[in-house]
Amino acid sequence: MANTTMRLPFDNYIISAASGTGKTTLNRQLMAHIPELRLSVSHTTRTKRPGEIEGDHYHFVDKKTFSRLITEQQMLEWAEIFGNYYGTSLSELQRINQAGNAALLEIDVQGWAQAKPKLSSSCSIFLLPPSIEELWRRLSSRGTDNPAAIRTRFLTARQELDQALLYEHFVINDTLEVAFTEMRNFIVKQSPLSLTAAQGLAFCQELAADFDRFQVKV
Repeated sequence: MANTTMRLPFDNYIISAASGTGKTTLNRQLMAHIPELRLSVSHTTRTKRPGEIEGDHYHFVDKKTFSRLITEQQMLEWAEIFGNYYGTSLSELQRINQAGNAALLEIDVQGWAQAKPKLSSSCSIFLLPPSIEELWRRLSSRGTDNPAAIRTRFLTARQELDQALLYEHFVINDTLEVAFTEMRNFIVKQSPLSLTAAQGLAFCQELAADFDRFQVKV
């Protein structure tokens, strides 16, 4: 029987977005419908929580091991958050690629700034909210964060918009199903996105300007 396994155009797909933009939901849907797309599992030094599985939720390592990986330049990107290290290893991407699949990297803007010079055959997508007002509404309605945490996430989104030039492609998540269909067709069929790169960058500038005006209200 002939091998019908499809090879995606890129070895690595980077999808970044501010909290509240719907990145996690979209990424889970993409992996459910694109078998060749596999989530890159991050390394962390934090303690495993009940129900978490090694190699599924994270690769759990101690700080000595993580520090060694940094020293040996085996980490594609990493950061220290609240006393613990988190990051993506080169070996994780190699594992996925050598199996004939493409890696999906859920990393933030700072992570992509570190990783971009080290990666070839990669496609970066910046997922955007339809408006600053809608981003605030989504963050406020999740019910998982206190007001201080919501504001911190909101302010972080403003900083991330200034790094839009790091990305090649842009998708607005206004309606989840529409955004999912557009991204799936782009990844699998290389169909054009609704926004060109220039339009995406322009929209980021519009969001940043709206953000600064919206600040007066929050």
